[in-house]
Amino acid sequence: MKHPSRPAVPARLAHISDLHFGRSAETNANAGRLCAALIESGVETIVATGDITHRGLGRELALFQSTFAPLLSAGRLIVIPGNHDCLGDDVSRDLMDGPRVQTATRPGVTIVRVDSTAAHNRSWINGHGSLDDADLDAIDAALDAAPAGCLVVIALHHHVLPMPDEHAMERLSSWLGFGFTSELARGRDLLTRVRGRCDLVLHGHRHVPRGARLFCAPRPMYVFNAGSSTELGRVRVFAHDGAGALLGGPLWLDVPAPWDTVAEAFGAEAGLPTPLAV
Repeated sequence: MKHPSRPAVPARLAHISDLHFGRSAETNANAGRLCAALIESGVETIVATGDITHRGLGRELALFQSTFAPLLSAGRLIVIPGNHDCLGDDVSRDLMDGPRVQTATRPGVTIVRVDSTAAHNRSWINGHGSLDDADLDAIDAALDAAPAGCLVVIALHHHVLPMPDEHAMERLSSWLGFGFTSELARGRDLLTRVRGRCDLVLHGHRHVPRGARLFCAPRPMYVFNAGSSTELGRVRVFAHDGAGALLGGPLWLDVPAPWDTVAEAFGAEAGLPTPLAV
């Protein structure tokens, strides 16, 4: 008998992060195109791993909610807060209210949502995350409760493994010995504890996308950093069979560039028509 919660055809999961609504008009416009591309793609489940807003302001959250309303209302978008969401008005609880570890289920997928933010994230310079024993125990319990025959995903904002510094301020922080740009102190503990019970660990925080494969046997686990989706203009998409198996590596969904950018770059050479004013 076919399991009623399993999709009849391969399903897809997209990973977005670090949208930073409110950083600039360009960022907001890029987010709108990102949402439109995700809707058009038909991807069933989208996971957003934090820094949804730039300054943690209520108006930035409202803009996110209105922009992504079609995906939010359809239950296709699952959100985890990041350190930027704790600034300003602190909208982190609006993004994920309740326990720091929660489980979301979709056909063929179990997503363990982990809030890796902490009180120190109310400060701009204290961007690092936090996991404690209670968080790890709650993640253990969530994985123990995950049904057999589904893809298991852990989604959080902060990186769990060391990553290269991406700009001068991060290099200065590392050189001075500050922990503000470091990986989660309990990140390796997390990976060790979930070994053999988790397929994907998805996070954001750093804006350059990266990926790693860990623990090849008995069950491979992959760690992916989405980067900043509004800066990249592309999103990783994972296909799975609805019964716990990934169907190859992730593919990139490219977000179409705005028409004026394309016309400016290629219009004269390619003979593209000038857009009509309406």
